[in-house]
Amino acid sequence: MKSLTESESKLATEIAARADLLLADLRLHVETPTGPGGGDGIEQTREILTGRLAALGADVESIPGDEKPEWLGLLSGGEGREPPSTSVCRRISGELARVLVAGHMDTVHPVTSEFKELSVSADGLSALGPGCVDMKGGIVIATHALEALEACGIPASWTFSLNADEETGTYHSEACLRAEAIRHDFGLALEPALPGGELAVERMGSGQFFVETTGKSAHVGRAFADGVSAVTKLAECLVEIATYPDQERGHIVSVGPIEGGAATNAVPERARAWGNVRFPDQAASDEIAAKLESLATGEGAMPAVAVRRSFNRPAKPLIPETESLALAARSAAEDLGQSLPFTKTGGVCDGNILQDAGLPTIDTLGVRGGGLHTTDEWIEIASLVERCQLLAILIARLCERGTD
Repeated sequence: MKSLTESESKLATEIAARADLLLADLRLHVETPTGPGGGDGIEQTREILTGRLAALGADVESIPGDEKPEWLGLLSGGEGREPPSTSVCRRISGELARVLVAGHMDTVHPVTSEFKELSVSADGLSALGPGCVDMKGGIVIATHALEALEACGIPASWTFSLNADEETGTYHSEACLRAEAIRHDFGLALEPALPGGELAVERMGSGQFFVETTGKSAHVGRAFADGVSAVTKLAECLVEIATYPDQERGHIVSVGPIEGGAATNAVPERARAWGNVRFPDQAASDEIAAKLESLATGEGAMPAVAVRRSFNRPAKPLIPETESLALAARSAAEDLGQSLPFTKTGGVCDGNILQDAGLPTIDTLGVRGGGLHTTDEWIEIASLVERCQLLAILIARLCERGTD
């Protein structure tokens, strides 16, 4: 360790002593399923985490979730379910800069998956498990970092937000995150580090879209000429959409899944497709949106095409305020004897929303690992302590330096 203060060295030592507890907590949360398919894992996780944060003196508020667009609910099968709430745990001091720590409890791994345990490698250096890096490891290190700050008597002013819909687009919690963003000075999100341990300082934006075509049903054998195929019209639209991607300009447009027709012997009267876009800036977002919307037909058309879209995660460019925050994180890392290179990514997260709301945010402060969203998801166990130390010292320094 290079130039840590006495209190920071004490903090790092406190966290190092928690190594076994960190791994035990990771196992607890990994083996509590919080992916698609129902179950009470989210609420179990919420109760554990909010209880620990309340024990630190945090005021815990449950913010009801908003509804997502109806057409996205059709895709996820989530229609009729109550939107999940977001837990906002605040321990704010008026004398210090305010840090918003953002985490998500949900994963992509279905609750029925056979991939459901934390399995430590024979050499003890890594472990496999659903959500171990994305982002149960991040939530674990943040909780311990805040507890360690309290144990060492280091003042900090923070809010920890815990949502349950990041993996499905943050539609239920977006308004809550935006409201919290404007109340804070710095944002720290707990997404896992990039493959080489890098900090992502730039992110592309992301959006969802929906194309629905309507035709006229008819019996294929007796009245084929009377029918108008919605599937054929959708296919024409998809061929057109296939011309939209432009990798050199960072325009990404992908379609899937698709639906159309109910029987082979009936001309299909309805077909629909969902898709995802990625874009480097607002101009690219507007261009892609205009192309998609140009597919829509006017009133009374046969076949008819309707287009709906929601580009709710704007691009996250490198701005001076975020660069300053990233450099503060790098300085803390280097003082701990760690490296923290910078990079950019096409992935999106809640950090996109926080920065768009005006909060300088860095969002890959979680643990190191890989295999995200697969049954090979793994974590580098040493990163539990190392990233927890980095997070705790960064929070302490940000709170102390104020908003200058």
